[in-house]
Amino acid sequence: MQEQYLMAIDQGTTSSRVMLFNRGGECVQVAQQEFAQYFPEDGWVEHDASEIWQQCLRLCQQVLKQANITAAQIAGIGITNQRETTVLWDKATGEPLANAIVWQDRRTARWCDELKQQGHESMVQARTGLLLDPYFSATKLAWLLDHVPQARERAEAGELAFGTMDTWLLWQLTQGQVHATDATNASRTLLFNIHEQRWDQALLELFNIPACLLPQVHDSAHEFGHTAAEFLGAAVPILGIAGDQQAALIGQACFEPGMVKSTYGTGCFMILNTGKVAVTSANRLLTTVAYRLNGEVTYGLEGSIFVAGAAIQWLRDGLKLISHASETEELASKGAGSRGVYFVPAFTGLGAPWWDPHARGALLGLTRDTGIAEVVTAGLEAVCYQTLDLLEAMVADGAQRPTVLRVDGGMVVNNWLSQRLADILGATVARPQVTETTALGAAYLAGLQAGWFKNTAEIAAHWRSEKEFTGALPETERLAQHQGWRDAVLCVRSSANNAS
Repeated sequence: MQEQYLMAIDQGTTSSRVMLFNRGGECVQVAQQEFAQYFPEDGWVEHDASEIWQQCLRLCQQVLKQANITAAQIAGIGITNQRETTVLWDKATGEPLANAIVWQDRRTARWCDELKQQGHESMVQARTGLLLDPYFSATKLAWLLDHVPQARERAEAGELAFGTMDTWLLWQLTQGQVHATDATNASRTLLFNIHEQRWDQALLELFNIPACLLPQVHDSAHEFGHTAAEFLGAAVPILGIAGDQQAALIGQACFEPGMVKSTYGTGCFMILNTGKVAVTSANRLLTTVAYRLNGEVTYGLEGSIFVAGAAIQWLRDGLKLISHASETEELASKGAGSRGVYFVPAFTGLGAPWWDPHARGALLGLTRDTGIAEVVTAGLEAVCYQTLDLLEAMVADGAQRPTVLRVDGGMVVNNWLSQRLADILGATVARPQVTETTALGAAYLAGLQAGWFKNTAEIAAHWRSEKEFTGALPETERLAQHQGWRDAVLCVRSSANNAS
């Protein structure tokens, strides 16, 4: 019998990748490609959904060719995706009506402010676990309906479909046969009641969204449908879907309440597994669906940082201080630290625990001897300080301070960053053997549905630490450096509020 594999489609914010995994959870083939980012106005971020679909299809075909295997050897496909990014398309043609509005986009910030002033946030948080912020899908979708010609009329007539990137890819892979999502992605729309596990009529009315636009919601491990045979050479079952951060939680095997992971990609996202309890945050964190398996919901407490790896990308592409992200490790290692320079990368506002969509980025503490090394180091440190902000908020919400943080994502291959993170957190940072755990989590979901794994315990048995970093910074110094960061954030927020 030919060897079987699981395919993971990892559709991210700046690139898409497709990975093949064997039964041991090892990656045997990968193909990846960046795609265009569009910034039509200040605070606006868009993607071409058609470009992303065609790219993902090519990458699927490419990994099969590279691995010299056929579609018949794929036991199942798992999809993981940038969450909240909003696509509106024509059901008949499968063509998007406009560019996708990306999760980073802030165009609906004023409307969110108005809804808060009208007293709606407590109701929204009670039903969705989320806050009123342009980060989430509902206001983006409403904006498209109100600004694309005839979109609202066509939506109400049942001619259009809405989805986040998982739903969009699923629709395309099945040639319009399946309009569905999973509970993790649904929980990020501001339209899904996470306690009742259904689309919420009161929320649909608040945001003026026709219910006929919405996909069906299934478990994260589910037989969603099959790819059209012409795409890969045979029909392949699509057996798992999860938003990228929840997929990383699964890939990190954080299946027990109290376990926490932090993923460092374009943004940074920390999720604490809270088990069957949906913890309501008093510190502006998000209550979310961590995963739903066999109809049972596991909840998570999440902190979202909008800019992590994107800051390094900006240093590379915007300021051209480096030519490759890998250079940051050497610059930081050989330098003398940031020397009092703080980089607050609020390019699209600040996420948790601040939730300030009006904030904008800044470099503070510059002197005549500030150079490239100091600015790059400050960019890496910003990721660490923001992670500490999230951790402190979770502890304030009643979580026990974790002694170990499981980390993943492209940034953590940087040993200097991983050690600095451990120093600033005052905790142990554990880096797994597979750092691209987002794709791995999607593959695990497909494997569960395919019968490769009986339960999550069998998945957890595959997790291995590649290296651990132990915090060594004296407590007084750690606290002083964090206070400098908080002062920098206060300066940025005060400037934004004065400007508005």
